[in-house]
Amino acid sequence: MRAVIFEEFGGAMDLREVPDPGPSPGGVVIRVAATGLCRSDWHGWQGHDPDIRTLPHVPGHELAGTVEAVGADVHNHRPGDRVTVPFICACGTCPSCAAGDQQVCERQTQPGFTHWGSFADLVAIDHADVNLIRLPEEMPFTTAAGLGCRFATSFRAVTQVGAVRPGEWLAVYGCGGVGLSAIMIAAAAGALVVAVDVNPEALRLAGEAGAVHLVDASSGDTVAQIRELTGGGAHVSIDALGNPATCADAILGLRRRGRHVQIGLLPGGPTPIPMDHVIAHELQVLGSHGMPAHAYPPMLDSIRAGALNPDRLITRRIGLPEAGHALTTLGQVPGITVIRP
Repeated sequence: MRAVIFEEFGGAMDLREVPDPGPSPGGVVIRVAATGLCRSDWHGWQGHDPDIRTLPHVPGHELAGTVEAVGADVHNHRPGDRVTVPFICACGTCPSCAAGDQQVCERQTQPGFTHWGSFADLVAIDHADVNLIRLPEEMPFTTAAGLGCRFATSFRAVTQVGAVRPGEWLAVYGCGGVGLSAIMIAAAAGALVVAVDVNPEALRLAGEAGAVHLVDASSGDTVAQIRELTGGGAHVSIDALGNPATCADAILGLRRRGRHVQIGLLPGGPTPIPMDHVIAHELQVLGSHGMPAHAYPPMLDSIRAGALNPDRLITRRIGLPEAGHALTTLGQVPGITVIRP
């Protein structure tokens, strides 16, 4: 098969022919029909993720395709099934999985991090009966590819972790794929969304996704602008970028007893949090890490019904030969990039 490989962190990405993977007894091999380009892949390439322990390595964790081969212990899937997977693949048997919290599985694997990922023709996935999600026949693979990380992560962060309610103000910091997904989902749920970014094109896309106010973070005091626009502060904030400054601003821009949800990764050591503000205003600071496979049906139903349209967030479609360059220059093209091997 073909795969995009790097041999050193931050190094060149090459498209090569490599041996096909085989399924584990409980796993499958998926022929990749589409895979997303995500900032988490960029962090992995930079060496920020401790799960990448062996080089060379193949990135990619947002994928959709058809089952190519199944292991002997797989009961619920067969070759030809149209599927996607969460970026966190759970074991199904640890205490967290038994509680239904597969997104924090104690023995989780992640394609593109713990093993070779989906910037390839084929990718192996373990514990298939726990992790594979059948796709509606009418859903294009390009739509499904972004669901496994950015859209699903945002769906759970908005609807469950942040518990955003109709009429509440939500401030979203960072209008990349995660941020735009959160804006669309929150707007569809009846929230009033303020989008924050420094890129005019990203802010334009945020407006199209449903944000009612657009804040250029380079234009002045972001916290003061958020407080003024929301009449005292947002009820909920989401840091979709993952930066110490945006994390702090998102917390400081909340009203009393507000809720902050951190999605964006914060590499590079401890991040200072204005804890005095958290205590004085009784704020909640919450982490959100993906969504388990069993929680996908409500999201898929909303997409099928037309309440959510993740296709609107896709701004670029490229082939596998362009994937390496696209990852090394991530951020230059707003919106979501989908790779079609």
